[in-house]
Parts: sequence; structure tokens; C-alpha cells
Amino acid sequence: MFKAATVYSNKNFSRRIGESLGMDLQRELGHSPDACWLFCAAKDGLDGLLQGISEAVGTQNIIGCTTDGEMSCRGYHNGSAVLGGIVSDQIKFRVAYAKNLSRDGELAGKQIAAKFSPKVQYVQLFSDGIKGNGCAILRGMASVLGEAVPISGGTAGDDGKFQQTWQFAGSNILTDAAVAIGFTGDFQLGTGVRSGWSPIGLPKKVTRASENILYELNGESALQVYERFLGKHAKKLPAVGVEYPLGIVGTCLDDDSRSYYLLRATMSVDRQEGSIQFAGEIPEGAMVQLTCGDNHSILEATTEAARLAEAEVADSNPAIVFFYSCMARKIVLGQRTQEELDRVRQVFGDQVPILGFYTYGEFCRVSCDRPSLLHNETATISVIGV
Repeated sequence: MFKAATVYSNKNFSRRIGESLGMDLQRELGHSPDACWLFCAAKDGLDGLLQGISEAVGTQNIIGCTTDGEMSCRGYHNGSAVLGGIVSDQIKFRVAYAKNLSRDGELAGKQIAAKFSPKVQYVQLFSDGIKGNGCAILRGMASVLGEAVPISGGTAGDDGKFQQTWQFAGSNILTDAAVAIGFTGDFQLGTGVRSGWSPIGLPKKVTRASENILYELNGESALQVYERFLGKHAKKLPAVGVEYPLGIVGTCLDDDSRSYYLLRATMSVDRQEGSIQFAGEIPEGAMVQLTCGDNHSILEATTEAARLAEAEVADSNPAIVFFYSCMARKIVLGQRTQEELDRVRQVFGDQVPILGFYTYGEFCRVSCDRPSLLHNETATISVIGV
């Protein structure tokens, strides 16, 4: 038995609204959920909202975070609370979390992974989108679970303010933390990852970098390279960098004929030292290219990501779709943002629940035989088939 549903509220957050959401979800499911996902705006009343949900749903398997926009079966929302849930007698769930993410992301990943059964088959991860290192979290988790266990999810947002994000685990509201939920049982998993950005110009070598700070490309300061490319628009960095993410030319191939570009979004600029900080690690020695995209290519990529995920669960029935997409895509799409969710709906149909949010970074594997990575400016789809 498996059933999934989503509910949402655009009212001010409070304990009463949390209780109402929890009861609405139970009515949709016809049963108390075995696991719940809460994605909501970063605004006043979070404590009461989560407390009310926790008391109403009857499970401590609650996971989630604050966002830059929420997605549910009702569509794309801003400033809302979306609650999703699963009832299943064939999947077991376990919630885990680690605090003080900014001190040591790799250790946090190890601590989370150690709390799961060695038989865990799939993990969803939500980490602070401002503090900590998402790449390090994945390294820590892989060192315990192995790279074969797929990890998807996203980094928490705060409606584009970049001040503070919150993560939820059970009835706990955390910050500077990573939270995760493990799946074990009888199910299939399909994933799809696509961005829609295409490379511009010749590849350049990263000649100096440290974690997520890029200092030099081909021996020239990173800022000078961007300024030469952007011209008069360079003064708008880092904001304009959303439209021109850096693509790392990796070895993550979907097939033998095309490369996958792991995107990195600009976060800040140090004009004195000529460096640029990105939303994910950039390995020294890697080959990179500037990229560009438009509304059409972004939306087409979302459709392709959904189709890739659907193909991986072709032997089962899609039961719930988790959609984690980058806030940069929302910025570029503007008033067409709802169309991205519509593209996913067109692939899976109206009967399959959709749940997700706009992130500050996305976790997902590129293909079923590849490790999970931290992406930027990318659409990631994970579908559970039963």
C-alpha cells in the first residue's frame, strides 16, 4: 500500500495553521502519514507552525526546510507552507540531522549517515543554504554509505534575503544544520537532472581556487575574465552572474556522446583581490566554461529531467514526484515560473502528487551509475515508483 498527498496554506504561520495543515493532510491520505515533508517561507511563526503539524500528524518523521518558493499539487507558491506526506506499508523511513554545519561539513555528513541502517536505499538531504559546504556533506555521507546510495534534495532558502535559513527534523527547528530522511523497502527510484545552460567560448583551466572561491583562470584573475566577458554589465556582479553560471567540464556522462556541465552560481565578489565566491566547490585544475540560457532552454531542460526520471521507473507506477529547482531559474523565468512545474506535470500527469521547492543548491545524481553531486541553477527530479 502506498499513498501520497500534499496540502498548503498561504495564511500567517501559527500553531493553529500547523494543526490545520496536519489534519488536512490526514484527510487527503485517509490515514496518519508515515513521513512528512514541510517546505515553507522563512517568516515569523515557524515554531508554532511546526509544533502544530507535529501534534496533528502523529509521526516524528518530519523533514524539511525554509525555501525560496514552494511547490505542491496546487502549483507554485510564494510565502506559503506546503506539507506533503506518504502512507506506506512497504517503505520504512528514518530521520537524522547534524548541527554546527559550518564548522565541519564533512563531519556533519558522516554523523547523519551513521544514523541510517546499512540497508538504506535512498536519502533526501536538506542543508543550510547559506552556511556550510554542500559538497563536503556529500563526501562525508558517501564515506559511510558508499557512493551507490543516491542522495537528492536541496539547500534551504530564505526568500532571496541570504540572511538565515532553517531546517526541520521531527519537532526540531534548526539552523546551520543538515537534515535527512532515509528510505528502506520495496520501491523504485528514478532521477533526472538537466539545466538548460549551454557553454560559451573556449574552456579555461582553474589555476587557483580554494573550495568555493575562484581566484584565477588561465593565470588571470577570475574577476578580470568575467569583466572582459560581461563588459559594462560586470558592475552588476554578482547578481548578473545568475544569467551566466560557470560550468565545470566533468566526467559525469549521461551517455558516451555528450558531457554534463556541473554548474556553479556566483554568490559574491571581492574586487580588491579579483576573486569570485560561488555556491559550490570549484576544483583547482578543472576545466570550466561560462554558460548561458534562456526561458525556452530552461523549460525544455525541466521537461527532459522529468522524462529521464520517468524512464527509470518505467517498470513501476510513479507514486510521488519530488522537484528541487534552483532559485536562479526562478529569477530568469520570472512570471513564467509556474511553467516549470507545469512541465513536470505534463510528463507525470495530474494524478501523481508533486512536492518540492526552489533551493539555493540541489543534490542529485546525474545518472543511476554516478555519485550524487551538489548542483546550482539546475532542475532535479526524483520520483518514487511502487
